[in-house]
Amino acid sequence: MSENRPVRLSARQFLNLVADPGTFAELPHPARESRPDGPLGWQGYDASRARAAERTGEEESVVVGTARVEGTAAVLIVFEFGFLGGSLGERTGDRLEAAYAHARGHRLPVVPLVATGGSRMQEGMLALSQLQRVARQSALTREAGLPQIAVLRDPTTGGGWATLGAGADVILALPGAQVGFAGSRVRPPDADPAAYTAQAQLAAGSADAVVPPAELKAALGLWLRLLTNPATAPADPPDALGDTGLGDTTLPGTGWQAVQRARSPRRPRAQAYLDAWFGDRRGALVGDRCGGADPGGMLCGFGERDGRTVAFAAQTGTATRPAGYRTATRLIRLADRLGIPVLTLVDTPGAANDAEAERQGVGAAIAELFGAVASARTPITTLVIGEGGSGGALALAAPGNTWATPDSYFSVIAPELAAAILKRPPEEIEATAGQLRIRPQDLVELGVVRGITGHPRDRVTAPPPPGRSPG
Repeated sequence: MSENRPVRLSARQFLNLVADPGTFAELPHPARESRPDGPLGWQGYDASRARAAERTGEEESVVVGTARVEGTAAVLIVFEFGFLGGSLGERTGDRLEAAYAHARGHRLPVVPLVATGGSRMQEGMLALSQLQRVARQSALTREAGLPQIAVLRDPTTGGGWATLGAGADVILALPGAQVGFAGSRVRPPDADPAAYTAQAQLAAGSADAVVPPAELKAALGLWLRLLTNPATAPADPPDALGDTGLGDTTLPGTGWQAVQRARSPRRPRAQAYLDAWFGDRRGALVGDRCGGADPGGMLCGFGERDGRTVAFAAQTGTATRPAGYRTATRLIRLADRLGIPVLTLVDTPGAANDAEAERQGVGAAIAELFGAVASARTPITTLVIGEGGSGGALALAAPGNTWATPDSYFSVIAPELAAAILKRPPEEIEATAGQLRIRPQDLVELGVVRGITGHPRDRVTAPPPPGRSPG
């Protein structure tokens, strides 16, 4: 399969690609009587439909049914692009509504396998209004706590992208697939075609992965398993990882020493903690769905520990970008809706504060994350593994269930900035760090964190602050 011109499989061929053999069962759909040539009386419409049916062997542009994918049962919605370009009409809407209703009735995830050019012109506004119908079914399924995982085939454009595709919880795309709201024949003549691809949508934070066809079944099966198999208890805070690289694992003696240890380039970072804590964490969420991604500053996704799913959002030690905060918010809200516990790792000198971050709405992005953490019903566990720089770090921390490692500090402001605001000379920065009481043991005493994780025998704990409960 060429990356630039992917092969367009039929609906049945695509079913064979992803469904476990012998498990697909087509769902019944309502019978709809239509006037000749459809609701608009579009001359030749019936003949076009008849030719499409003869060519594809299908009666409509979607095939819907239940199947297992790598052992997990799901409702599959498979578009047949050969049937009038996979376009949506009233009868398509009937089948889609029946599929979502069946999913809710049987507590099954929904997997749209999308290949569509948009709404059907021959049915006019009645076809376009099917998007509202689909959006409502998707919203009801979301409210029911059921995951939706979309696969973007070639092409995925128009309203199909803007509802079934972009509205899903997790979005996988095939290499080279044309993906965009505007189809190839309705774009500006000078539009860059590279912007309308699966790879471009991944870079813009609008898709989570580009997956080759040979790997799609395994990837889809992994996501179905992750999103339907939540852990039944809050995440335990990970133990601190070994040596700080500075010669010991004892608690820092001064506030400035705590800062130095947290900033050490030899200190373990988020990747190491996640690798040690999870057995498998291949389910990465990428992007904020608002045109941005911060893969170097915020790692988000789902992983398995002891065979059950836990979500994670982890800062990597850099200044967190607005897209990173929005991606973490997306992760926490999805985990909350699906009842999946969350582990967050705090490690940032603070939120990005450059002009571009302001233009991208860093304040609003942090506010959204504060709100998501505050309102989550699923338990959230936080470990501060390095720098805890002001509100940009606190936004990711769980009230009443935050822990710290010996290599960390948490501060209202960096000691250097505090000294500058107080108009103190540079030689007073170290003393200022001590006054801020930012060491892990200070944070326990103040009730800001519950405990310090070291080697298991060294774990120091304190009860949660009054009026709070873990998670």
